[in-house]
Amino acid sequence: MLEIYTIGEEILREKCKKVVKFDSALDLLVNAMFEKMDEADGVGLAAPQIGVDLRVFVIDDHRGTRKAFINPEILETSMEECSMEEGCLSIPGVYTYLSRSERVTVQAQDVNGKTFRVEADDLLARAIQHENDHLNGILFVDRLDEKSRTKILKTYEKRNKTKRGPSK
Repeated sequence: MLEIYTIGEEILREKCKKVVKFDSALDLLVNAMFEKMDEADGVGLAAPQIGVDLRVFVIDDHRGTRKAFINPEILETSMEECSMEEGCLSIPGVYTYLSRSERVTVQAQDVNGKTFRVEADDLLARAIQHENDHLNGILFVDRLDEKSRTKILKTYEKRNKTKRGPSK
């Protein structure tokens, strides 16, 4: 059973390694990531969020795109940005508005190593940028100004302490 790593875990701040073996282990990883993402009711999940140091993320935008992106490269981003509410499975229960490029073009590989390209906008573009950030050790809160970031992290810490309660 996979655990989702939360903020404070070192792997969430590391740049992930390129996938070089396209085998049954990669296929199992991707399937497990989809299962965990679905279980957590997420739109996307990146490998470092489950403690795996590989350039892999999965997305289901609930609008027709359910895809694994292996060794992704964002080729183009639009100058136009849009602000939408964003959250992260690694910082559960915390959401804030964040501006990102409205459109992106990404190139990646599938589980068999075949290269594909996706031009995305709206939620899919946001999810691709968010998950790709994870592969580079960047969390969505890093894209906020210092005041907003501090407020978000304090909210997270407060909620987290409340849920944990005293240790036994």
